[in-house]
Amino acid sequence: MTYKSPQNKQLLSIIAPAYNEEANLDLFYQRITQTLKDIDLDIEIIYVNDGSQDSTSDVMHKQSKQDERISVIDLARNFGKEIALTAGLDFAAGDAVVLIDVDLQDPPELIHDFIKYWQEGYDIVSAKRIKRHGETLFKKVSSFLFYRFLSRLSDIHIPEDTGDFRLMSRQAVDALIKLREKHRYMKGLYAWIGFSHKYIDFERAPRSEGSTKWSFWKLLNLALDGLTSFSVVPLKLASIVGVFSAIISLAFGCFIIFKKIFFGDAVAGYPSLVVIITFLGSIQLLALGIIGEYLGRVYNETKNRPLYLIKNIHNSVYSRSDKHS
Repeated sequence: MTYKSPQNKQLLSIIAPAYNEEANLDLFYQRITQTLKDIDLDIEIIYVNDGSQDSTSDVMHKQSKQDERISVIDLARNFGKEIALTAGLDFAAGDAVVLIDVDLQDPPELIHDFIKYWQEGYDIVSAKRIKRHGETLFKKVSSFLFYRFLSRLSDIHIPEDTGDFRLMSRQAVDALIKLREKHRYMKGLYAWIGFSHKYIDFERAPRSEGSTKWSFWKLLNLALDGLTSFSVVPLKLASIVGVFSAIISLAFGCFIIFKKIFFGDAVAGYPSLVVIITFLGSIQLLALGIIGEYLGRVYNETKNRPLYLIKNIHNSVYSRSDKHS
């Protein structure tokens, strides 16, 4: 369904996924509406409630009753942020779509610059973090290293230090929602579709309220999704390590035989044998683990389950009802 404004204005969709963010929603609404009031575009705000266990859904529905521009998509359970973003993109009808978190680490005021560059012809305008306030040293260092590590290994260039905060044109969104893989690393998918891209530097603020929902294990799983979705280097590495270990083992075996024949040295005993067996066994397990990660993801894709299930959609004024999961 194509959106048509009575005043022939273009439509800007704001997608804001949230999981247990009741403490931030009212302040987010104040900031986003203050930012949007000077924008000469029609506006829709799409909240995606990702199976929250607190009062997030109630706050969203209360806001939607007060502001007809707000739509609320309640997912049936917590599917994760990458899937929640996808659900919002599926239902967004805008000529341009902005993705933003409700914790206010990403400043809504930057949307003005997004729109300026979009109107200049860029299909994707991304906010690039130059500083990350309010985050632990471990997270800053690990994020810095991971983004650069993934960029080197990936088949495509995935920009460093860019998150989900960005604007996308209708053409870019239509291309992105065609990609229906289950293990979604959105930052890689943004890069994969191509299109003209503009980056804006900004300093990421601390969370407004509450604590991050990203645990160490969730971040690790997301990192594995990114690595396995956009690179086969780990598989190649397993093969290379296997070849080198075989060569080293063969050379060491020849060396022992040579010493025994020509010098009569005793063959190394139990300790060295245990070390060698343990070393080779760990390499085999590592290779099997890498293969298992890829195989598990292939298995999940073949089940062909929907990406998400929707419990309820409220006040969908502009959002496209012809989309499905």
